[in-house]
Amino acid sequence: MTSSVSRRYFIGVSAAFAGVLAGRGPAFALSDQSARTLIDRVVSDINKVIASGRSQSAMISDFEKIFARYADVNIIAQSTLGADSRRLSPAQMRAFVDAFRGYIARKYGKRFNEFVGGKIEVEGVREVKSWHEVASTVYLRGESPFQVLFLVSDRSGKDLFFDMVIEGVSLRLSERTEIGSMLDRRKGNVDALIQDLRSAG
Repeated sequence: MTSSVSRRYFIGVSAAFAGVLAGRGPAFALSDQSARTLIDRVVSDINKVIASGRSQSAMISDFEKIFARYADVNIIAQSTLGADSRRLSPAQMRAFVDAFRGYIARKYGKRFNEFVGGKIEVEGVREVKSWHEVASTVYLRGESPFQVLFLVSDRSGKDLFFDMVIEGVSLRLSERTEIGSMLDRRKGNVDALIQDLRSAG
């Protein structure tokens, strides 16, 4: 059985790629092949970082680039705020997205050392409602393999992650809970949250 600690680390790393379907435009012609191609690229990039042997700061920088390349960061950030996002001004939202991107990279990029010697393998894909579900298996040293489902949509106009699920756990919702708790501790002050996110993680 994979330890809860290792699972939590993987969930954290993966959470950087979570997004949301709500409020998006009409679907484009996403296919099984294009969904799998996206995940193949993401997994390849993650595996390269894991095996790179680079310093922690370099791995964090690499992780932030992967996040920016394959995730709809604006939608992810908005999703983590939930209903609170509707009260932000455009300037506040831009500042939050910028701070959130760096926060995610620092917080979860630090965990890459936990994956040294491990790997992720893509196995299959299937269409589910308005999105595609790509199955993969995660292999960590000294742990039992476990399955991760990557959920992909092209409703933003390009193929992107909108969620990942590990044994029924939604990564998007996990991060939304964390950011919600942080905002609660700041008594709903989004500007204070933004400032704290710039150095958190």
